[in-house]
Parts: sequence; structure tokens; C-alpha cells
Amino acid sequence: MDDCFQPAPLADPLGEVLHMLRLTGTLYCRATMTAPWGIVLPRLVDSMIFVIVTAGRCIAEMDDESVPLSAGTMVLLPHGDSFKLLSETGAHAEPLFDLPVEKISERYELMTHGGGGEMTRAMAGVVQFDSVAGQRLLSVLPRVIRIEGWDESLGDWVRSTLGLISREASSLRPGGEIVMTRLADILVIQGVRTWLDSAPESEQGWLAALRDPQLGRALVAIHRYPQTDWTLAQLAAQAGMSRSAFSARFSARLGQSAMAYLGQWRLHLARARLMETTDPLATVARAAGYQSEAAFSRAFRQYFGKPPGATRRSVAA
Repeated sequence: MDDCFQPAPLADPLGEVLHMLRLTGTLYCRATMTAPWGIVLPRLVDSMIFVIVTAGRCIAEMDDESVPLSAGTMVLLPHGDSFKLLSETGAHAEPLFDLPVEKISERYELMTHGGGGEMTRAMAGVVQFDSVAGQRLLSVLPRVIRIEGWDESLGDWVRSTLGLISREASSLRPGGEIVMTRLADILVIQGVRTWLDSAPESEQGWLAALRDPQLGRALVAIHRYPQTDWTLAQLAAQAGMSRSAFSARFSARLGQSAMAYLGQWRLHLARARLMETTDPLATVARAAGYQSEAAFSRAFRQYFGKPPGATRRSVAA
């Protein structure tokens, strides 16, 4: 029997999804602000915004809600929603892109802003998850994730990482931008993991299915081997369940059938490959588990509303 039909070794399906994440940073900024100051961060579609306060304090405002932030606090906005950072409630806020910056590289810049009073330093960035797993994960995350009380087992590591970012931020040395951006990316992933460990929402839907000892096996098999010509019986065997019990639990947890999930996962993988490579359409179709280019094109058009070729042309344009 082919290896892919053996039940997938399953230590942590959710951890495997996190391992699949590909974080791409589009902009990082080391900001030094002195009171009074205020910044309006615009909505950024298909992006995650993060802010890590490395020194001092400030206030984050979103939808008339004010949240105090102190050194060591991280705020994640998984859907790129607009919000304000302020030295104090009521401070005048300037649009982010109207403020002068010193551009160190294509993706890294320095900003100094404010009236000369109490100082706050922060590391901010705009990142994207390139993988299909990342996009699926983002879709179930809340609008705002605020992490202040890091788990004790992570406390020393997080504090030392924040300390490294802070030291690099206070005196930019050769290679400093690389150090800060990589450390910030790690903290973003750790922030998502911390939320997953504690949020009630993570016990529902797709996240709960990944944690299910049986459904998790089937999901891992789909994620690892999307090109396999899976049947419902084979996926049920991966889960160690009867076909009827597997089908019922899968639909109850995820709100769709296992075969519908498989089809959508394949199509999203194919769309990502079309956008990232110049592989022939037939190659993309086979990698997504389709036996013919025609069948793939029909399914793609039906799901995304346009043919595969149009997706590739829109990226090229």
C-alpha cells in the first residue's frame, strides 16, 4: 500500500498547520514617539498588522474602545483593520503615511514623531501569510489579539526576545534590520499560538477539528497529500472511523463534507501556485489532484468565478 494511505503520524495537527505558515513581511518600522503624539494606521487589505511596544507605554483605540499598552505588550490585527496609537486619550493623531520616515531599505524604515515629552518605542510591521494554511487560519482569527501576560513557560524567552529587539531598535547596528524583522516574525507566530492556546473560539470549527484525535488525522492527510485521489472511505480509514461516523462528525465540525473540504483545499493550493509560478496549467492541475486540465478548469471557474488563466494574467498585470 502506498505510504500516503497509511494513517498519518499525529503528534499535533494544529502545530503542523503552524509549521506550514509562510510569513512574508512587506513593511517593518522602528518607531520612537515622544508625547504628545498620535498615529492613525489605515486599513490594509489581506494583511496582518502587528505592534510590539518595546519601551514606554501608549493607548490603542479601535471602534471607540481604548486599550492601554505597556512595554512587552503585543497587538495583532489579523485582518488589517484600521486603529489609532496614542500617547494619551484625546491626543491628536496623524495618518501614518503622512509622517516622515527614514527609509533604511525597501522593507525597513525608522520613524521619529511627537512633541518631545515621555518616550515610547515600538516595533510595527505589516505581514502576510502566503500559504493556504495561513489564509485559512487568518479567516478564523478575531479582529484584535492583545497579548500581555505571556505564559510563564515562555516568559523568559519572550522577554529576552523583546530585549533583543529593543536593543537593536535603540542603536541600529549592521544587520540590525534583519535581526529585528526575523525576531518580530517569530513573535507574531508565537502570539498566534498563545491565542490558540487560550481562546474559547479555538475550540470551534476548523481549529477544533484539527485538535480532534481522529478528524485531525484525516486533515493532516489532505494537507500533506492533496494530489492523492482520496475517497471518503480512505479518509475515514485515516481517521480510524467508519465512513458514516466520519462523514457525520466531519460535517458537524466543519460545516461541510470531507470531499467538499478536499476540493476547496486543492483549488486554493492551485490558485496559490498559479499566482506564484509559471508552471503549465496541466502541471498545476495534476499537483492539485485533477486528472485532466479540463476538469480542473471547470472546477476552478465554478469556485472562483473566473478561469485559471485569468487569475495568472491578473497577477502579471
